[in-house]
Amino acid sequence: MKSTHEQAAQMLRDAYSGKVIAPLRDFLDPIDAEGAYAVQEINTRFWQKQGRRVVGRKVGLTAEAVQKQLGVDQPDFGVLFEDMRIANGGTLDPTRTIQPKVEAEIAFVLGDDLADPETTPEQAAAAVASVHAAIEIVDSRIADWKITFADTVADNGSSAFFVLSEDGHALEGLELESVQMTMLVNDEVSSTGVGRAALGNPLNAAAWLARTLSQRGQPLLKGDILLAGALGPMVTLSQSDRVRASVEGIGECGFTFGDPV
Repeated sequence: MKSTHEQAAQMLRDAYSGKVIAPLRDFLDPIDAEGAYAVQEINTRFWQKQGRRVVGRKVGLTAEAVQKQLGVDQPDFGVLFEDMRIANGGTLDPTRTIQPKVEAEIAFVLGDDLADPETTPEQAAAAVASVHAAIEIVDSRIADWKITFADTVADNGSSAFFVLSEDGHALEGLELESVQMTMLVNDEVSSTGVGRAALGNPLNAAAWLARTLSQRGQPLLKGDILLAGALGPMVTLSQSDRVRASVEGIGECGFTFGDPV
């Protein structure tokens, strides 16, 4: 007989076909972090056996208001697979999503491992090879986005796809907490924000993730991509939307949410 966690993991995998499921109340307490990460890990291992390649992690729930909404006092994380990456300027087929939303972020590519369970923001900064403007397309297998902390963690951080600016910027000289972000949808400003929205500084988010993963025996490695958390409100996607995000001093990236050409 499958365990409760295995049953929840199976339900989430099956939901990728487009049939959303009810919140996982029968399987996970709304704030059961360990149980939720156990479900996430079951599916990560399953997908790796199917040939999907892990290329990094995303940090979520970096805004205090969202943490309060879900009744937690910490961020969460999900896994980034290579097949979740959309080329800058590329197209995302809407049929590959269920109820997608989009948000703009800062991303890091690591030039060194981050394996210290006490990683500081300064250590995280020293390991960064390049900084990028990023867009994360989030999605939920939970009906109507009625998620708890456990729901989103189990559902791989409600992740779906991501886009990075091609040319990374050196970290040196950047004041990440004060950089301005602007996201346009169909050439109209739809979301704005600032670097400090991600735990006060995206490097704080990177350090939190490094500590958390190291303590779990899964440290961040050289070459990993790290999405450091939304800098402004997320926006619901509609067919044919053209999305572009720019982060001051770092770069810009974008994609079209439409039928493949």
